[in-house]
Amino acid sequence: MVAALIAAMTSVAVPALTLSRLPSGASPIDPAAFQTVQVGDSSGSAMTPLSLDVNGRSDGFLGDASVLGDPMVASNPAPRPATDQPEARASVVVLNTWRRDTNVSFYGPGFYGNRTACGVALTTTVIGVANRTLPCGTLVTFKNPANGRVVTAPVIDRGPYVDGRQWDLTGGLCLALDHCYTGTILWKLK
Repeated sequence: MVAALIAAMTSVAVPALTLSRLPSGASPIDPAAFQTVQVGDSSGSAMTPLSLDVNGRSDGFLGDASVLGDPMVASNPAPRPATDQPEARASVVVLNTWRRDTNVSFYGPGFYGNRTACGVALTTTVIGVANRTLPCGTLVTFKNPANGRVVTAPVIDRGPYVDGRQWDLTGGLCLALDHCYTGTILWKLK
Protein backbone atom coordinates (compact mmCIF):
# COMPACT_ATOMS: atom_id res chain seq x y z
CA MET A 1 0.00 0.00 0.00
CA VAL A 2 2.81 2.42 0.87
CA ALA A 3 4.54 1.58 -2.41
CA ALA A 4 1.39 2.41 -4.40
CA LEU A 5 1.05 5.74 -2.54
CA ILE A 6 4.68 6.66 -3.29
CA ALA A 7 4.25 5.73 -6.97
CA ALA A 8 1.09 7.86 -7.20
CA MET A 9 2.75 10.90 -5.57
CA THR A 10 5.81 10.58 -7.79
CA SER A 11 3.69 10.66 -10.93
CA VAL A 12 1.90 13.79 -9.69
CA ALA A 13 5.00 15.63 -8.45
CA VAL A 14 7.11 15.14 -11.60
CA PRO A 15 6.07 17.53 -14.38
CA ALA A 16 5.96 16.41 -17.95
CA LEU A 17 9.11 16.87 -19.96
CA THR A 18 9.14 19.99 -22.06
CA LEU A 19 10.58 19.76 -25.50
CA SER A 20 12.59 22.59 -26.99
CA ARG A 21 12.98 23.47 -30.62
CA LEU A 22 16.24 23.87 -32.41
CA PRO A 23 16.95 27.37 -33.69
CA SER A 24 15.68 27.96 -37.18
CA GLY A 25 18.05 28.90 -39.95
CA ALA A 26 18.25 32.43 -41.31
CA SER A 27 15.47 33.17 -43.73
CA PRO A 28 15.00 36.26 -45.88
CA ILE A 29 12.57 38.89 -44.59
CA ASP A 30 9.57 39.55 -46.83
CA PRO A 31 9.10 43.33 -47.24
CA ALA A 32 5.39 42.80 -47.91
CA ALA A 33 4.93 41.70 -44.31
CA PHE A 34 5.45 45.31 -43.14
CA GLN A 35 2.84 48.05 -43.24
CA THR A 36 3.50 51.77 -43.58
CA VAL A 37 2.73 53.69 -40.40
CA GLN A 38 1.99 57.41 -40.30
CA VAL A 39 2.43 59.37 -37.14
CA GLY A 40 -0.20 61.96 -36.44
CA ASP A 41 -2.71 63.03 -33.90
CA SER A 42 -6.25 61.79 -33.84
CA SER A 43 -7.48 64.75 -35.89
CA GLY A 44 -5.51 63.57 -38.90
CA SER A 45 -3.04 66.49 -39.10
CA ALA A 46 0.64 65.65 -39.60
CA MET A 47 3.01 65.97 -36.68
CA THR A 48 6.20 67.95 -36.94
CA PRO A 49 9.18 67.30 -34.68
CA LEU A 50 10.02 70.03 -32.20
CA SER A 51 13.31 71.84 -32.69
CA LEU A 52 15.90 71.48 -29.96
CA ASP A 53 16.11 74.23 -27.40
CA VAL A 54 19.27 76.24 -28.20
CA ASN A 55 19.59 77.37 -24.56
CA GLY A 56 19.82 73.72 -23.42
CA ARG A 57 22.95 73.01 -25.45
CA SER A 58 26.29 72.57 -23.70
CA ASP A 59 29.45 74.45 -24.56
CA GLY A 60 30.72 71.42 -26.40
CA PHE A 61 27.82 71.31 -28.91
CA LEU A 62 28.77 69.85 -32.26
CA GLY A 63 27.05 71.37 -35.24
CA ASP A 64 26.83 70.13 -38.82
CA ALA A 65 30.10 71.89 -39.75
CA SER A 66 31.98 71.02 -36.54
CA VAL A 67 35.40 69.38 -36.70
CA LEU A 68 36.69 67.12 -33.95
CA GLY A 69 40.23 67.77 -32.72
CA ASP A 70 42.44 68.52 -29.74
CA PRO A 71 41.38 71.36 -27.46
CA MET A 72 42.79 74.75 -28.35
CA VAL A 73 45.55 75.96 -26.05
CA ALA A 74 46.01 79.68 -25.59
CA SER A 75 49.30 80.65 -27.20
CA ASN A 76 49.84 83.63 -24.87
CA PRO A 77 48.86 82.80 -21.29
CA ALA A 78 47.96 85.66 -19.02
CA PRO A 79 50.96 87.14 -17.19
CA ARG A 80 51.40 86.59 -13.47
CA PRO A 81 50.01 89.34 -11.30
CA ALA A 82 52.69 91.59 -9.85
CA THR A 83 52.97 91.08 -6.10
CA ASP A 84 55.66 91.73 -3.55
CA GLN A 85 57.66 88.60 -2.88
CA PRO A 86 59.06 88.06 0.60
CA GLU A 87 62.82 88.14 0.81
CA ALA A 88 64.45 84.74 1.22
CA ARG A 89 66.15 84.44 4.57
CA ALA A 90 69.55 82.84 4.69
CA SER A 91 69.68 79.81 6.95
CA VAL A 92 72.10 77.10 7.86
CA VAL A 93 71.08 73.47 7.89
CA VAL A 94 73.34 71.29 9.96
CA LEU A 95 73.11 67.65 9.01
CA ASN A 96 74.10 65.18 11.66
CA THR A 97 76.13 62.94 9.40
CA TRP A 98 78.62 60.26 10.29
CA ARG A 99 82.20 61.45 10.78
CA ARG A 100 85.21 59.18 10.36
CA ASP A 101 88.01 59.03 12.89
CA THR A 102 90.93 56.78 11.97
CA ASN A 103 92.75 56.88 15.31
CA VAL A 104 90.33 55.71 18.04
CA SER A 105 91.61 53.71 21.00
CA PHE A 106 90.23 52.19 24.19
CA TYR A 107 91.30 52.41 27.81
CA GLY A 108 90.47 50.85 31.13
CA PRO A 109 93.06 48.38 32.42
CA GLY A 110 94.97 50.14 35.18
CA PHE A 111 92.12 52.62 35.80
CA TYR A 112 89.41 50.19 36.93
CA GLY A 113 88.07 51.02 40.40
CA ASN A 114 88.95 54.74 40.09
CA ARG A 115 86.52 57.59 39.45
CA THR A 116 86.48 59.33 36.05
CA ALA A 117 86.66 63.12 35.61
CA CYS A 118 82.83 63.14 35.46
CA GLY A 119 82.51 61.15 38.72
CA VAL A 120 81.67 57.70 37.30
CA ALA A 121 83.32 54.66 38.92
CA LEU A 122 85.18 52.96 36.05
CA THR A 123 84.55 49.21 35.74
CA THR A 124 84.95 46.66 32.96
CA THR A 125 81.25 47.00 31.98
CA VAL A 126 80.78 50.80 32.01
CA ILE A 127 79.82 52.11 28.58
CA GLY A 128 81.24 55.57 28.05
CA VAL A 129 83.81 57.60 26.19
CA ALA A 130 86.57 60.05 27.05
CA ASN A 131 86.84 63.38 25.19
CA ARG A 132 88.85 66.49 26.03
CA THR A 133 86.30 69.20 25.15
CA LEU A 134 82.71 67.89 25.19
CA PRO A 135 80.73 68.41 28.43
CA CYS A 136 80.14 65.42 30.70
CA GLY A 137 76.98 63.53 29.73
CA THR A 138 77.07 64.53 26.04
CA LEU A 139 75.74 61.58 24.04
CA VAL A 140 77.83 60.36 21.13
CA THR A 141 76.81 57.58 18.74
CA PHE A 142 79.57 55.29 17.48
CA LYS A 143 79.45 52.83 14.59
CA ASN A 144 82.01 50.14 13.87
CA PRO A 145 82.38 50.13 10.05
CA ALA A 146 83.81 46.60 10.15
CA ASN A 147 80.65 44.97 11.54
CA GLY A 148 77.94 47.67 11.53
CA ARG A 149 77.39 47.70 15.32
CA VAL A 150 76.03 51.01 16.63
CA VAL A 151 76.13 52.14 20.28
CA THR A 152 75.31 55.50 21.88
CA ALA A 153 77.49 56.39 24.88
CA PRO A 154 77.87 59.42 27.18
CA VAL A 155 81.08 61.36 27.70
CA ILE A 156 82.24 60.23 31.17
CA ASP A 157 85.93 61.18 31.24
CA ARG A 158 88.61 63.55 29.93
CA GLY A 159 91.22 62.37 27.49
CA PRO A 160 92.74 60.83 25.47
CA TYR A 161 96.15 62.25 26.21
CA VAL A 162 97.81 60.90 23.07
CA ASP A 163 98.51 63.42 20.32
CA GLY A 164 96.04 63.26 17.40
CA ARG A 165 93.40 61.19 19.22
CA GLN A 166 89.94 62.54 19.87
CA TRP A 167 88.19 59.55 21.50
CA ASP A 168 89.06 56.92 24.10
CA LEU A 169 86.43 54.19 24.42
CA THR A 170 85.87 52.48 27.77
CA GLY A 171 86.36 48.71 28.01
CA GLY A 172 82.57 48.17 28.08
CA LEU A 173 82.06 50.28 24.94
CA CYS A 174 84.89 48.61 23.03
CA LEU A 175 83.36 45.18 23.80
CA ALA A 176 79.86 46.37 22.77
CA LEU A 177 81.21 47.65 19.45
CA ASP A 178 83.75 44.81 19.05
CA HIS A 179 86.36 47.54 18.50
CA CYS A 180 89.05 46.83 21.13
CA TYR A 181 91.96 48.06 19.03
CA THR A 182 93.31 51.35 17.69
CA GLY A 183 91.65 52.04 14.35
CA THR A 184 88.84 53.61 12.35
CA ILE A 185 85.36 54.29 13.76
CA LEU A 186 82.40 56.41 12.67
CA TRP A 187 80.78 58.82 15.13
CA LYS A 188 78.16 61.56 15.38
CA LEU A 189 76.73 63.64 18.16
CA LYS A 190 73.34 62.47 19.36
